[in-house]
Amino acid sequence: MSATADHAEERTNPAARLGFQPGQVVQEIGYDDDVDQELREAIEGVIENDLVDEDYDDVADAVVLWFRDDDGDLTDALVDAGTYIEEGGAILLLTPKTGRSGYVEPSDVSEAATTAGLTAAKSVSVGKDWSGSRLATPKAAKSRR
Repeated sequence: MSATADHAEERTNPAARLGFQPGQVVQEIGYDDDVDQELREAIEGVIENDLVDEDYDDVADAVVLWFRDDDGDLTDALVDAGTYIEEGGAILLLTPKTGRSGYVEPSDVSEAATTAGLTAAKSVSVGKDWSGSRLATPKAAKSRR
């Protein structure tokens, strides 16, 4: 694929835009009937493998965390998700968009990420009903400087 085609895919494929790479092991937490199946399929297409579930017992390169307001404590969920990933990995936190059931205030996301020791690297719309925040572990945040 040409460099131009790579850039075009990054603009149109949210999974590529979010930094997923071929060969990565990506663990999915918080899966339910309301998740964005197109986004899941796009991530699997980019990583060239299936997402692994919450029962995966090894270290992943990244975590996709679907989180709704009534799912409990966001800080705890982020800390727990961080234990599943390689040092320098990222958590893609997916929350319902404004006006959708389970909406999480951006200030709550920011506060929980900071408390969990994560750095918000990027926030994007990833579908009709979901927004994504790419949260980096401290090692990953340092390596970007």
